[in-house]
Amino acid sequence: MFYIFHGDDAHSQKETLDKLVARLGDPAMLDLNTTRFEANVSFSQLRQACSAMPFLAPARLVLVRDLLKGKLDKSYVNELKAFLPTLPETTRLVFLESEPLAANHVLVKLGGEVENGYVKLFERPQGSGLERWIRQAVEEKNGRISPQATHLLATNIGNDLTILSNEIEKLLLYKGEGVMIEAQDVALLSPYLAEASIFDLVDALGNRNAKRAAQLLQEKMNEGTDPFYLFSMFVRQFRLLIQVRELMEEGLKPPAMSKVMKTHSFVVGKLVQQARGFSLAQLEQIYRHLLEIDVGVKTGRADMLTSLNLLVASLTVTV
Repeated sequence: MFYIFHGDDAHSQKETLDKLVARLGDPAMLDLNTTRFEANVSFSQLRQACSAMPFLAPARLVLVRDLLKGKLDKSYVNELKAFLPTLPETTRLVFLESEPLAANHVLVKLGGEVENGYVKLFERPQGSGLERWIRQAVEEKNGRISPQATHLLATNIGNDLTILSNEIEKLLLYKGEGVMIEAQDVALLSPYLAEASIFDLVDALGNRNAKRAAQLLQEKMNEGTDPFYLFSMFVRQFRLLIQVRELMEEGLKPPAMSKVMKTHSFVVGKLVQQARGFSLAQLEQIYRHLLEIDVGVKTGRADMLTSLNLLVASLTVTV
């Protein structure tokens, strides 16, 4: 068999691969019969690995990462097209692609046509699909979660399923089997909710509301938030705003931006709203200011808390 797993949902892709591997016998023996390649593998290397007989195991596993998304020579594609239907019965060849492939890709079409081929697209869920994924993930582990808690996880963490799985595991351990996970549990245990505060703070900066911005910053300090963590969130937020502003000027709409940035559509929508309060030049100036703060703190010329207060004060006046 040969498998083509493609798309940006690395978490689900890995889960499916793990299930496939689990069916191939003793893990220790299978490990001895596993070959891994990156995108630079030649056809002769790939053919040799796939043609080798397994040693004291029922199957040989060959994993190839991000080969098909690249610009392969036509001769390479033709060789693969001719070779894949003739794979030995003991070989399991898996192409792991981190980006979706076109439906008309020669090998994607081949995988759907021949008996020994299998193609599966893995895309990160969006919107209601993401909330459905969260509910199913909780239920599979004998847990329960309220609609409000589900929505809070989806909107504040986004569709990185690896992070979501970790947060769900933490919530289930905290609440116990069969006990409803509520929104306040998510707020208590999820550090990613700090991003919501950063959104509010950047909103205040974009609106030049000095009083509100200073109040929000002080609230974060009173909560005991590490100034260095808060600074890292500032850097992340303005980096995202620069990306969004550039895509806006290229004429892209939020759904297209979400795919380019691989970021939840809800988050992109809020970033678009915020980016309208700044020009690209202003955002780049702010980012340079953040770099100056980073250098100043690391060289001992300034402390982070004072720098953050001065940053907020200056942005509400000069941006």
